[in-house]
Amino acid sequence: MGLFKRKKSRQEKIMDTESNAAPEALDSNNEDSGDVLSSLGDMPITEHLIELRRHLIKICVAVLVIFLALVGFSRELYDFLSDPLVAQLPANSTMIATDITSNFMAPIRLTIFVAAFFAMPYILYQIWSFVAPGLYKKEKKVAIPVLMSSIFLFYAGVAFSYFIVLKGVLKFFIMFAPQNVLPMTDIDSYLSFALKLFMVFGLTFEIPVVTLLLILAGVVSIQSLEDKRRYIIVGCFAVAAVVTPPDGVSMLMLAIPMWLLFELGLFLAKILIKEERSLDAVDDIELKKE
Repeated sequence: MGLFKRKKSRQEKIMDTESNAAPEALDSNNEDSGDVLSSLGDMPITEHLIELRRHLIKICVAVLVIFLALVGFSRELYDFLSDPLVAQLPANSTMIATDITSNFMAPIRLTIFVAAFFAMPYILYQIWSFVAPGLYKKEKKVAIPVLMSSIFLFYAGVAFSYFIVLKGVLKFFIMFAPQNVLPMTDIDSYLSFALKLFMVFGLTFEIPVVTLLLILAGVVSIQSLEDKRRYIIVGCFAVAAVVTPPDGVSMLMLAIPMWLLFELGLFLAKILIKEERSLDAVDDIELKKE
């Protein structure tokens, strides 16, 4: 899977130079470099599915183990989640359960989400283990830091939404409640609202990774993104208006980080491409000397 397109490395250039003098050496090198991919290509689809099932089972077991370890603290987890809302409610108001099963199911749903949240590094590791055999060494060098940064950015997005965004959004909604209405939020509704907010911000914080991958894959160029920056900023506000609750606070708190994260991905891509070009220039000089 030749995902990342760039100039040939020094080692590849040397191999091409040597191949002009010795075609037999080129054949042997091609056979060695294609061992992994040819073996993967020869694997039937059933073996791929069996391998995929093995990784999925490991993921489910990991999530289940963490869930069983946390299920005894499910009520404490929900109390932690509901603290920002309870702090904003009037003195004589409280949360309610409109369904007989809500008192049990809402904490359990939250515990499952928390278990998957804590297991995310292991989940991504299993996905990496399934995909890695089909990648070249050059692609693996890029994929590993991308994988690590994506985990960190997802956690950062969820933390940002809980500690900063959630409190401001809840304060905005409760402040504009009519005087004759006493806010009493259903625990299921609040859980769905909070989890949606967490997922939106967690995925939004992956924008630098997505931007970097699109540039390295050759799908878009840095120049084209810079030329369309004004449209991208408008798109950030449009997406934020659609996926966030209908208030200006949450829209701004999502749109502005989206824009800044896009600029971060663009900046990192410029640094990587500049380093890539400098390495290619050094390789060319060394090849001429040889």
